[in-house]
Amino acid sequence: MNKSFELDRRALLAIMAAASVTGGIASAQDVAPSNTDNLVEEFELGNPDAAVTVIEYASFTCPHCANFHRDVWPQLKANYIDTGKIRFIYRPVYFDGPGLWADLVARCGGQERFFGIADILYDRQAEWSRAPTQAEIGAGLQTIGRMAGLDDDTILACMQDSENAQALVAAFQENASRDNINSTPSFLINGELTPNMSYASFAKILDEKLAE
Repeated sequence: MNKSFELDRRALLAIMAAASVTGGIASAQDVAPSNTDNLVEEFELGNPDAAVTVIEYASFTCPHCANFHRDVWPQLKANYIDTGKIRFIYRPVYFDGPGLWADLVARCGGQERFFGIADILYDRQAEWSRAPTQAEIGAGLQTIGRMAGLDDDTILACMQDSENAQALVAAFQENASRDNINSTPSFLINGELTPNMSYASFAKILDEKLAE
C-alpha cells in the first residue's frame, strides 16, 4: 500500500499528539517554527559533487518503503552511491507518531550511524511498527537503538526532544509540499519527481541522467 497524505495542520498536530506517549516528544503547540534550517539535519551518502542527486521521501512505517530498502536499495547503494556516481539524500515523511519516533532514533546516531539504523528499522519494520501497544512500539525502537550502540539515556533524550520533533514535522511539511510528494516512497532525480520502481527501472533513469 502506497500511503498518500494531505498536508494539513490538523493532521500534523495529530501526529505530534500521538508522539507524546513516549514521554513528551511534543505537546499540541504550533508545529511550524518560522525557521527550521538550524535544527533539521539532512542525511546523505555518496558524492556531494555528483552530477546526479537522488532524494528519497520515505516513512519508516511504510511497507512499500521497507520493500524498496530490501529489494532495490542494496544494489542502488553498491552500484551508484558507493561508487560516487550519485549523491543520495534521505528525507522523512511522517504519517503517524511511530514514524516520527523511528526517525528520531535514527537521527540519534548522527551522520555516521543514521543509514545503519535506518536499515535495521526497515528490516524489522514488521516487528516494531505492528506491536499491539504504543508503549511496545517505543520499547522496540529503544531495542533497535541499543543494537546500534546507543545507550538508553541517549535514546530517550532523542525521542523526547520536543523542539527537534516540532522542527522535523515543520520541515517535512515544507519539503513535501514544495516537492509535491503524495505517496511513499517517492524520489526526486535531479529535481524530477518519480514514483517507486524496480532496480532495473531506477538504473535506466540514472544511466540516462549520467550520460547527459
